[in-house]
Amino acid sequence: MLAPDRERSAGKQGMIAETHEEQAQRARAILRKLKRHRPDARIELNFSTPLELLVATVLAAQCTDQRVNEVTRSLFTRYRSAQDYAQADPHTLEREIEATGFFRQKAKALIGIGGELGTKHGGKVPQTLEELVALPGVGRKTANVVLGSALGIAAGIVVDTHVQRVARRTALSAQTAPEKIEADLMELPPKRDWIAFGMHYTLHGRYLCIARKPLCSRCPILDLCPQFEVSNPQ
Repeated sequence: MLAPDRERSAGKQGMIAETHEEQAQRARAILRKLKRHRPDARIELNFSTPLELLVATVLAAQCTDQRVNEVTRSLFTRYRSAQDYAQADPHTLEREIEATGFFRQKAKALIGIGGELGTKHGGKVPQTLEELVALPGVGRKTANVVLGSALGIAAGIVVDTHVQRVARRTALSAQTAPEKIEADLMELPPKRDWIAFGMHYTLHGRYLCIARKPLCSRCPILDLCPQFEVSNPQ
């Protein structure tokens, strides 16, 4: 539990007066509590193959997982391979994914991904971060989602908008850029926990540590959180 003097020491940089080892111990304690709180945690995008998760994650940019799942329910019956996406008619694909928003950019990215997978990776989703981020429209977050949830490979920690918010509120990173937040977080839990850490922080931010009024009264990690940048908690 955070001592009162540490709670008061939270400052503009979003850090509390603790050593790196103390911070790492607190991060591990946070993850243990989040696992107990949500033992059945899983990614909320529906998929059955790495390619499907890659497509769903691209579509999830600026869109809810629920809406993406509604779109991919039929999309995945029509597009089953990288070649299917590479050969897709742009206007048809745009109409099929329109409900996810930014559909022109996303359709272009999916067609490009299909082409790159076909010409450079034998139609398969690559299994390294470097190869994934080289694909059109794929950044570190998308790559980490696919590697972690579809392939079980811990190459980094997923940092979406929820993780960004919760990492600062729990004083595990004072950074604002996703890449720098990820670098901070990767120094805390052991590598074997990177996948779980990103997933649990995402779900915690989505359902409890929400942006405007975090549900602190229901928070399972409140005793480990300095509530940095929190206003109007419920």
